[in-house]
Amino acid sequence: MITTKNLVHHEFIGLNVEVVGKSLSGIVIDETKNTIKIEVDSKGQKMEKLIPKNDSIFRFEIPSGEIVEIDGKILSIRPEDRIKKRFKRI
Repeated sequence: MITTKNLVHHEFIGLNVEVVGKSLSGIVIDETKNTIKIEVDSKGQKMEKLIPKNDSIFRFEIPSGEIVEIDGKILSIRPEDRIKKRFKRI
């Protein structure tokens, strides 16, 4: 189960996301080490946007409806490695 405390250890694909400061939001459809691909609905038309992780702050909506804000710099790891990595609590 995805919670606010363990989100970085889960898959992001399928989650709603907003990119802070870029007025861009949509659904995560793919992720690489350095980018997140988001499907956005622009004027009734679906488009894909590729967002660099290092330069962005993301707000993810988890299934419980809570919003979690994460700095993209800590996400700049291959997704399969990020799931196994331990992070310091802030």
